[in-house]
Amino acid sequence: MRAEQVTDPLCYHGEGPVWAESWGTASEGLAAGGGLRWVDMLAGDVLSLRADGGVERTHVGDVAAALRPRVGGGAVIGVERGFALMSPDGELTTLPELWPEADGIRMNEGGCDPDGRFHCGTMAYAKTPGAATLYRLSPGPEGGAGDVDAVLTGATTSNGLEWSPDGSLAYYDDTPTRQVAVFDYSREEGLTNRRVLTDVLDGEGKPDGLTVDAEGGIWVAVISHGQIHRYTPEGRLDEVVEVPVQKTTACTFGGEDLGTLYITTSWENMEQGEDPLAGALFAVRPGVTGLPARPFAG
Repeated sequence: MRAEQVTDPLCYHGEGPVWAESWGTASEGLAAGGGLRWVDMLAGDVLSLRADGGVERTHVGDVAAALRPRVGGGAVIGVERGFALMSPDGELTTLPELWPEADGIRMNEGGCDPDGRFHCGTMAYAKTPGAATLYRLSPGPEGGAGDVDAVLTGATTSNGLEWSPDGSLAYYDDTPTRQVAVFDYSREEGLTNRRVLTDVLDGEGKPDGLTVDAEGGIWVAVISHGQIHRYTPEGRLDEVVEVPVQKTTACTFGGEDLGTLYITTSWENMEQGEDPLAGALFAVRPGVTGLPARPFAG
């Protein structure tokens, strides 16, 4: 399969796409008319695809790492050194920073667990081995934000994270390992029993963002190869989507039937124009459907 271009190359480092039906309603202050949002991460912008094909930008900080819908509308967002909450009308509340600027660490990628808690992982700007942590933001007792816990330490580039259809497993990338990992998951114990699901391209490919379809297949962006791979729950490669850009960063299912796979791309650390379509959004209809985005319960 080959993905088709949807937008112009409008991102330096496009990442973290997610579709939420609530974002397509007129009551949402950011991008009324379109359910797909993604980030231009290092520009600190949230992008939204309008129903007419146009794109809107909203600046949320120095970094916009990842986002998910909230149950009452709006979004939860991973920003440079912590989390932020966006209301349905677009008002942004940035929560207290989790570490000082001097640490040289930023948020990178995340997702919501089946119990409505938002996880977002970090990386060092210098890509220091072992410096990354996966954090979990719980909802507060009366909505909004609650406690933040570190649930995984010692990673290097904490990346794609998504749960299986039944919520019992979580798939995760620490990009330099060149592997997709799988955890057992429960509300009480969180992520446990980490093991390797697959070595991407036998250790030659770098996994970035990922998503899971309704059949349990795991779709992984292989950033160094311009591809999206689908793996079975047993770790077998059974589908490849070709993208005409080297740096494919993440993917998600969207559209009214959740049957379109949207793909973000990047030209980070490249000269502008070196990869002419880099930074564009792409899409393909792979013949399977995705799962509704799990929202943050706060």
